[in-house]
Amino acid sequence: MSSAISIESVKKVLGNREVLKGISFTVEKGDIFGYLGPNGAGKTTTIRILLGLLQVSSGKAYILGQDINLSETRRKVGFLLDLDGLYDNMTAEENLEYYCRIYGVLKAKERIDKLLEMVGLEDRAKDKAGTYSRGMRQRLALARAMVHDPEVLILDEPTSGVDPSGQIEVRQIMLDVAHKENKTVFLSSHNLDEVQRICNRIALIDRGEIKLYGELESLRRGMGGSVVVIELARDIPESLLDELKSLPHLGLQEKKDKSLIFSPQAGTEVSDIISLLAGRGVKIEEATRKEASLEEIYSSILKEVEPS
Repeated sequence: MSSAISIESVKKVLGNREVLKGISFTVEKGDIFGYLGPNGAGKTTTIRILLGLLQVSSGKAYILGQDINLSETRRKVGFLLDLDGLYDNMTAEENLEYYCRIYGVLKAKERIDKLLEMVGLEDRAKDKAGTYSRGMRQRLALARAMVHDPEVLILDEPTSGVDPSGQIEVRQIMLDVAHKENKTVFLSSHNLDEVQRICNRIALIDRGEIKLYGELESLRRGMGGSVVVIELARDIPESLLDELKSLPHLGLQEKKDKSLIFSPQAGTEVSDIISLLAGRGVKIEEATRKEASLEEIYSSILKEVEPS
């Protein structure tokens, strides 16, 4: 079974600058795939290549196992870029009818009704797009991207400029599209919290190179490690604190008021730390293990590649 998107050693030279330096990654069918990176990293160039707007300098790019430049391949892709493609003087229905005609969609009325219900705009179907809020426009733009029932959605910053409640609505639509409609979502975003909430796999690009790629939870566990936070009923004596610091497998990082923060070595469990403290007469109120956040991983990776 072919992948939804496959990028193989793709290079792209614009002018005298190598924007993409032989990047490779795969987006599997059903993924909500987060594509991350700072401004100028190569995200937009990658998207333009996937949409057939730019040609690769070398390497290969496929969508659903097919050449991205084939018209039949492009019909299997929906996209939302920085311009939403909506006409302010047309109603939501009229906007979608227009795109249905472009794509030759059969039973357009049924498709439009379904899409408007999916994005929660059925009660505003007769209102002009120019009267919509930013969040509503983005929801309508998502519907526009899906009029032809594509298998792959490529979305560039779909929640940019949207207020928090609108972001929640757009995120839920993306989840529904992937899980209920069986679509693959390729999401380029600066919003790390958003990516962490909905994406199952990610790639981080910086200066035209992929710096991090894989299943998000595995990356958080493997690369970011985790910390154990022990909340104490009362403070502990300095002598015990010194003893904890002398045990490297515990990885005591710091003490904050009545909290002890550990970054234990592999093989050391939370129960080991609790047992040691309990054996020293320490009363524990709570113990939690927290995986590293995507923001922490992102920052550490980019910090590693900063020029000295």
